[in-house]
Order: sequence, then structure tokens, then C-alpha cells
Amino acid sequence: MNLRHLFILGAVALTCSASCIRKAPEATDPAEVAVGERLFLETRFAQFFFANSAGDPNAVLSVGDPVMDETIGVTENLRGPFKGKSMNCRACHLVDEHGASPGGGVRTYADFARRSPIPDRGDGKTVAPRNSPPLVNSAIARSTALFFHFDGEFPTLDDLVRATFSGRNFGWLPTEKAAAIAHLASVIRGDDGTGDLAQDSGGLPYRILLAGVDGSIPAELRLPPAFRIDVTSVTDLQVFDAVAALVRAYVESLLFAQNSAGDFTGSPFDLFLSKNGLPRQPNVGESDLDYGRRLRGLVDALGTPVWVTPADGAFALHAQDFVFGVKELAGLKIFLTEPSGSAPPSVGNCIVCHAPPKFTDFKFHNVGTAQSEYDEIHGAAKFATFAATIPLLSARSDADLPASADNLLGQGKSLSVPSAADDKLTDLGLWNVFANPHVPGPQPALNALFGVAGLPGDGDLAKTIALFKTPSVRDLSQSAPYFHTGQKDSIEDVIRHYIAFSDLARLGKVFNGAPELSDIVIQPGDVAALAAFLRSLNEDYQ
Repeated sequence: MNLRHLFILGAVALTCSASCIRKAPEATDPAEVAVGERLFLETRFAQFFFANSAGDPNAVLSVGDPVMDETIGVTENLRGPFKGKSMNCRACHLVDEHGASPGGGVRTYADFARRSPIPDRGDGKTVAPRNSPPLVNSAIARSTALFFHFDGEFPTLDDLVRATFSGRNFGWLPTEKAAAIAHLASVIRGDDGTGDLAQDSGGLPYRILLAGVDGSIPAELRLPPAFRIDVTSVTDLQVFDAVAALVRAYVESLLFAQNSAGDFTGSPFDLFLSKNGLPRQPNVGESDLDYGRRLRGLVDALGTPVWVTPADGAFALHAQDFVFGVKELAGLKIFLTEPSGSAPPSVGNCIVCHAPPKFTDFKFHNVGTAQSEYDEIHGAAKFATFAATIPLLSARSDADLPASADNLLGQGKSLSVPSAADDKLTDLGLWNVFANPHVPGPQPALNALFGVAGLPGDGDLAKTIALFKTPSVRDLSQSAPYFHTGQKDSIEDVIRHYIAFSDLARLGKVFNGAPELSDIVIQPGDVAALAAFLRSLNEDYQ
């Protein structure tokens, strides 16, 4: 059974090593997904292992990276599932490792921290600048361009994986990219199949699995030709790219429950649509937004709704009833409502950016999250004062941009955790990526998204300040805390943020705020209904 299908429903907390939270791949998973999962869990690609293994790719570390000792939470920390090892992808994209731990719970490939811990390399950075986003549905098919990370830095999952394995989250400094690539390739070539992960793959070393031709490879692990590579006869970079492709295949497999027709089926909301004969996805050629508007009309026309009750099912992983009733319907209507001449008392306007059924437009908006955190630290309206000093394209230099292997001059102050000690530190989101010559991959798609003809200018860059990618709101209860800052602990807190910042937007006090903000009119009395609807999008992710 694949790890993303495992859920610990007993009362015993997980305090074991990584080996006790894995089972053999499910026969129904494609081989590239099963092998990709093993690489996703691999703890030997990190800089800490490189520095402490004495060149032995099969070394058992005497002491693990301290960052792996605990899983950091908002109110309490939990024992790290990979304690004694070094960084891997799963440390920040958890699933069931803390499913039964007090203060834990199942995750949709996210963690519990406001900002994800990273290895300490003595550069003052011990956390990532952002909260760890959930990976489930992150690579789902869409009609828009692909953008990964909160700021759209990566146009493909392969790019994201390559940057992760050779970047700061795995302990590698910008000057160490070549060493990271060579080290990963050496682990793949030198793996002897004795490690815990290999035991779940029949004790097969990576070089055999990736070659895909050895007769000892079981059918469920035999890679299709497109993923095969003879690691003994290719370059380090080719090995690196092959590993990234397999991890990409694994992440692409992480999806919320759907039937063979592509309808989502896992949440009370999905069942409500089904029980009432309502469409669960757009028609061919219909956008998600137009589908959401059509759905709004059909929902409003429901004379006698058929409710979802506990008789229809029960949650195993959420502390709530499996229901969709009067309160959830009221919240759905607010969520779908847009401004109109009739001026309804409550306008969520959520549909514009979170259109069903995926509940995201995959685009970028500024809803005030960076401003909110900055002003909480430095004082009301300080973000607007600071933002007026942000260099635009004609003045922005390499030093203003994030550091990378291609930009060693970068200071990254605008991709930093805000601090009371330095009012120049903040996170400007898409501003760090747009028209950044050191990040060429997403530029054509970003130019098209923002309607830039020819070369972008100062005005184009100004429009990207504090913009972040729209997350989905499916299964929110398994990915708190919320926003890229991790500053909101509950769904209700998020809704109250929108109440506050829509009021500020109407007063012109949200710097570069999304136009959609000022159209939101949510009353304090709407919070419970909206939260109930959003929780009706929860499911027992498996």
C-alpha cells in the first residue's frame, strides 16, 4: 500500500523511525510513482549527509541533522519522524506521520509550522521564508499555465524538484549547486540496497531500479522506458534530471478523490451536488468561473435541497460530522455571490479566485497577507511606506533579488521573514520572480498572464508587488496554518482577515491590493456559515 493511502486511526502516537511508517508500493500504482515515492523519502541527498558520511553513500549517520529532531508545530513540537537522518522532501510535506499524535493529525503533504524549518548552515537562516504548501492537487490538470511555489518561480515540477534537491531547503548554499548535483548522483550510483527504503523495494539498489531491465525487478517496480536510465554511463546532471522526473511523477499522482469521469467525490460538498443532481465539473469549453456562476444559479433555484447527513458517511480524520445542511448551503451561497446591482447583504466574491470544482484560479493576487504581517511587526500603514521605496525594473539590481547559483550577488531581502530588527526584510512574492533574468523559465507565461507585449517595464513590475498564487480551499483542515506566512491558525481567522482587508481596500489602504478585495462584503455574522461551507470541502485524503 502506498504511503499516501496510509492513515493511522489507532490511539498510539507515532514515535518510530522512518522505517515504521512505510509499506510496500501498491500494485495499482505505476512503477514511476512507486520509485518516485522512494526518492521523495530519501534522506541522503541533503548537504548534511554529504558533510557527515565521509563519502560513503550507504553510511549510517552517528548523529542526525538537528533540524530533523522535531516536527515544528504552532503550539507544540512533535518527535521528528526522520530523527537521526538528514533532510528529505517528506519532512516538510507530511501525510500520516503524526496521524495519531496528540497535537498532530494527517496532512495533505504539508507541515505544521508557520514557516518550514531548514538546516542551519550558519547564514542566519533556520526557516524557509514561507509556509509549506500542500502538494495534493498541486499538479492537477488546468487550462492555465503551470506555476509552482507561491511566487510562480517554477514552470514545471521538474524545475521545482531540481531546485529543492540542490537548494537551501536541503542545506545547500547558492555556491554549492554543482556539489549537490554530484552528490545526488553519487548516492544513486553507490546505493547498495541495504537501507530501510530499499527494503521496501525488495532490496534493489537505485542503479538497478532506474535501469529497469534487470530480471529481479518486480513488475510493479519496472519503470517504463521513458523513465529508465543507465546511471553508470551518463553524466551526473542526467542522473539528477532522471531523479527529478520520477519525483515529479509521484507528486502528479497526489490527487483528491475523483471518479472515472473526473468528478470530485470525497467531500460532503461533492456528495451534496451529486444527491441534488447538480453538475460537478464544467462542460467542455466552459471555464471554471463560468461553471461556478452556472452552479450558483442552479443552487439558488433548488426548491427542496436534499441534505447530506451522517447517514451518508463519517469522517475518520476530521473532528466534524459528514454533513452538508442549512448552514453549509448558506455559506456556499455567500461564497458564490458576486457584486450586483441588487446589492445583496453578503458578498463573498470568493468564486472569482476560488472557482469550483478545483477552487483556485492558479493565478496571483494580493489579498494583504504580506502587508498584514509587516504592519503587525512595524506598525499600521508601515508596509505602504516601505513599498513606496521598492525598486522597480529600471532600478532593481541583482543585489535586490534572491540569491541563487545564477545570482551570487543576491541579498534576498525581499524574500525574507519580516523582522522587527530590519524593516527592509519582507516577502514581495511575485516581484522576486517577474522579469528576473536569473529565473527565465516562467517569464513567457508570466508576460502572457499580465498582458505584457514586448519587454516588461516599471509599471508591469509594480503590479506584481506582494502577489502570491491562489491556493485551493479543498481540505483546508489538513493544511493549517494558513497563508504563505502561516499566520492564520483557523479557517475563521482567514475569513476575518478578508473582512478586515476588504474594508481597508474600500478605503484605498491596501498597497497594490487585488481589485476583487473591495467587492467583498462579509458580515461578522457570516463567518460561521462560510467556515461551515469551507469545512464541507474536507475529505479523508487517501
